Amino acid sequence: MQNLNFPNYHFKYKKVKDKSYIFDIVRKKFYLLTPEEWVRQHILHYLIFTKKYSKNLIAVEKKIEINQTFRRFDVVVFNHNMQAYILIECKSPDVKISQSTFDQINQYNWLIKAPYLFLTNGMKHYICHVDFNKNNYQFIKELPENLYL
Repeated sequence: MQNLNFPNYHFKYKKVKDKSYIFDIVRKKFYLLTPEEWVRQHILHYLIFTKKYSKNLIAVEKKIEINQTFRRFDVVVFNHNMQAYILIECKSPDVKISQSTFDQINQYNWLIKAPYLFLTNGMKHYICHVDFNKNNYQFIKELPENLYL
């Protein structure tokens, strides 16, 4: 897999019948190593080891219902009151972050109501703070630090 625009982390891998798998430290099992999974595992390591968010406050690939259609979000970080804090959308490194990507995460966020959005393809990262009162968002440079250290 290609190098991504994240710090270097140590991952666990295994091979089964010529397919590579990577261990997910939140879901605690191995998943097929696809380009999108490679990005997802980097963001999880970034949240836990760099930003110091608790694994216990992170949900990965959970089903949600939007307009009578079932979807899956990539990652949500919750605060200690179990309210969504950061909604993260991961794309494969070869997928350009576009307006449709923003539309997708915004559609998910109408239900989830996270004040921070993080979109990444592993190479480019976009972080937004959502102002629900003004119905807009502002791009920021960094995710907020974990306030519960």
